Amino acid sequence: MMRVLPLIAALLLAAPIVAAPRPWTAVAAPVATGSYLIGNPRARVKLVEYVSYTCPHCAHYAEQSDQPLGAMVRSGSVSVEVRNQVHDGLDLVAATLARCAGPAAFPRLHKALFAQQQQWFERTAEWQQGNAARISAWPQLAQLKAMADGGGLTAIALAAGAPAGAIDACFATDAQVKRVLAASNATSQVAGTPAFEINGRLIQNVDWAKLEPQLRAAGAK
Repeated sequence: MMRVLPLIAALLLAAPIVAAPRPWTAVAAPVATGSYLIGNPRARVKLVEYVSYTCPHCAHYAEQSDQPLGAMVRSGSVSVEVRNQVHDGLDLVAATLARCAGPAAFPRLHKALFAQQQQWFERTAEWQQGNAARISAWPQLAQLKAMADGGGLTAIALAAGAPAGAIDACFATDAQVKRVLAASNATSQVAGTPAFEINGRLIQNVDWAKLEPQLRAAGAK
């Protein structure tokens, strides 16, 4: 027993186990524009993405940039601020859900919405054909929530880690919807999506192949 006691004492005095920090790609925080910023807030290269969740070109950009941009963000050299430019009612539903998900779930949900865009877009269109007349007299927020549920967006948000309570509260009042629309209205200088800013310089009409070298030139690693 006497030999065991020193071992126990040594273990108790040992440095506590510290959880490994999350990669920058999993770190998001709300910013003054009403958007979320993913990555190192002190990154040398600050990329702003102007996107619409129902924009096919945005989904293509997300697919093409996923691995290389993810590596840049993980290195801490690049941060990504996602600014939504809302184009239609379904886009409003998706953008509002993404905002309501909270910072912990936002990076995963943002990625999932683009990765599964075609599926939930088609599912929502099919759902609307059978339910548009039935819900037409409902309050607007109830219609948006029904669209989220019927189109599979709620399920995607839950799978990404969004709390069920946050999703339920999302359309309980118009506060979140108004914030999303206000943030969208502030993107009026952008002619279409996707568009970008690198350290405050607006860049339009480019794809990932043309954006990547500009990020590298700015210091992305």
